[in-house]
Amino acid sequence: MRAVARAMEDGVAVFRRKLSAGELGSLPVVLVLAVVWITFQSLNENFLSPRNLSNLSVDIVGTGLIAVGIVFVLLLGELDLSVGSISGLAAAVFAVLNVNHGAPEWLALIVAVLAGTVAGTVQGYSIARTRVPAFVVTLAGLLTWNGLMLAILGDSGTVNLDENGLLAKLTSYYFTQDAVAYGLAAVAAGVYFVVCDRDRRRRRAVGMPHRSLRGIVVRTAGLAAVAFTVAYLLNRFQGLPLALLVFLVVVAGLDVMLRRTHYGRQVYALGGSVEASRRASLSVTWVQTAVLAASGTMAAVGGLFLASRITSVSQSSGSGVLLVNAIAAAVIGGTSLFGGRGTTWSAVLGMLVIQSIASGMAITDTPPAVQFIITGSVLFAAVVIDALSRRSQESHGRA
Repeated sequence: MRAVARAMEDGVAVFRRKLSAGELGSLPVVLVLAVVWITFQSLNENFLSPRNLSNLSVDIVGTGLIAVGIVFVLLLGELDLSVGSISGLAAAVFAVLNVNHGAPEWLALIVAVLAGTVAGTVQGYSIARTRVPAFVVTLAGLLTWNGLMLAILGDSGTVNLDENGLLAKLTSYYFTQDAVAYGLAAVAAGVYFVVCDRDRRRRRAVGMPHRSLRGIVVRTAGLAAVAFTVAYLLNRFQGLPLALLVFLVVVAGLDVMLRRTHYGRQVYALGGSVEASRRASLSVTWVQTAVLAASGTMAAVGGLFLASRITSVSQSSGSGVLLVNAIAAAVIGGTSLFGGRGTTWSAVLGMLVIQSIASGMAITDTPPAVQFIITGSVLFAAVVIDALSRRSQESHGRA
């Protein structure tokens, strides 16, 4: 208990220091998510039921994967407006190859994802070589890829997918064994502790500031409590959804790539200052191209998951509020619009907020107009917090 108390005191001290410097992290979005859940649970007791939470965990995957790609672009201080159209293009490529031309699903999946990668690469290279703002290039891409999608679908307009096929199972398959969800929770907590402890040892060895072992233990215990609670709730319905497992693995893998590889450090450096990166001999062209390629790839994967959810592809795929929700999820989750700050987990938190609002509105029979107003208000608040946080960091010499 004394060790826990000391760890809590250290945590409070670190939190106060970060708060005074404007480094709020994910605290605002966590508080917003808590308010949303408490509000809708008080309005309808079924909101936090295992069934609704399970559906929520699957509903966030498609748009969430697209939002993860948006995070990469936002880290450069840019914006990709074409992700919605690329997601629809990938879904159309898969549907036409598999349904109309009889190609194997695995081959159609690969070609569809590569279509998104190629589209993103073309845009990224164009931005890097011409130095035209990404906003303009991707706006042109939005129109181009949408037109290409319509051309691929042809006169049929809508293609229905096999409900028992490989793509459909991405969002319909559940691991019904309780041990799978609990095992994943245990692995997540264990990996988190090992990674944090290894980082602590490396920092201590070179005399750098590092977290205490007590603090790491408390953080791991908190993560384990959340993970096992989620596993328990999912097991009370149908078990762990395959879609959620894929989503978490992809987000964790990309987070490691961004924070612990040379490529990731280049992305953050370029987001901090393009001119400084050029003077440091970083390959700006390669980084920008790779980031837009990653965004296009994630848009394609997200589009396939969205098509899997409804088992069909139509001329409206990738349109509507998809682009807005993907960008809003990344920003609400804590990724800075000014570049250089954010993680892939930002997209997860932001998508949870947006989809929780949508789910709560559906359960309480609230008009869609109110949903847009609330989501827009949350997005505006996130942008204001981001701007104020950056201003505070500048005053402390940290931005």
